[in-house]
Amino acid sequence: MPTPTKGSRLGGSPAHQRLILSNLATSLFEHGAITTTQTKAKRLQPLAEDLISKAKRGDLNSRRQVMKRIRNKTVVHVLFTEIGERFADRPGGYTRIIKLGPRKGDNAPMVRIELVESMADAAAAKADAAPAKKAAAKKAPAKKAAADKAEAEKAETVEATDAAAEKYGDDAHAPLEDGSAPEGFDIKGNEDSMKYHTPDGQWYEQTKAEVWFRTEDAAKAAGFTKAGASSDDE
Repeated sequence: MPTPTKGSRLGGSPAHQRLILSNLATSLFEHGAITTTQTKAKRLQPLAEDLISKAKRGDLNSRRQVMKRIRNKTVVHVLFTEIGERFADRPGGYTRIIKLGPRKGDNAPMVRIELVESMADAAAAKADAAPAKKAAAKKAPAKKAAADKAEAEKAETVEATDAAAEKYGDDAHAPLEDGSAPEGFDIKGNEDSMKYHTPDGQWYEQTKAEVWFRTEDAAKAAGFTKAGASSDDE
């Protein structure tokens, strides 16, 4: 009769225990992390460490030894090609156990056993990136709407400029979007009073330009008179 390993036995027989640990190891390598009882995790950890060490060697004999415990060929392939390569420069300590507290019902202590730098971490990072991607997708229509609005405002400005030039001549220009003067235009025109204001005028700063002129002559040609000028000056 074989000598039992140290600690409590899982299942009703050694064969049943080997089967339980093999299934747990398969799930661990497939998902990168599993939640189980503390007793099972402590029995699984040395087995998982040993299997990863064999996967790091990567030879045919090691593969045969691993396949005695892991029957899923897909998981064996992942173990040798991905997990083994990931831990190639790590001398040991491939797994970690995180306590989660007692299980509701039987109060059994539960833990999470996972691969260090596990695929679970990558999955969590991917899950964290998903909301950001959704937020970016939501922002895209808003950016497009803002761009369309800016384009429409620009078109309106161009249209207003063309109307000003058509009404008052080529040396007239409509105010820019922010109400400021186009480059080279510093004469303010007020269409209500048909007066124009020069930079040295008394009310220049207080006056809101409804049309800008390049020169005083352009303003006079458009029918505007200088603010503050007497009839004799005109």
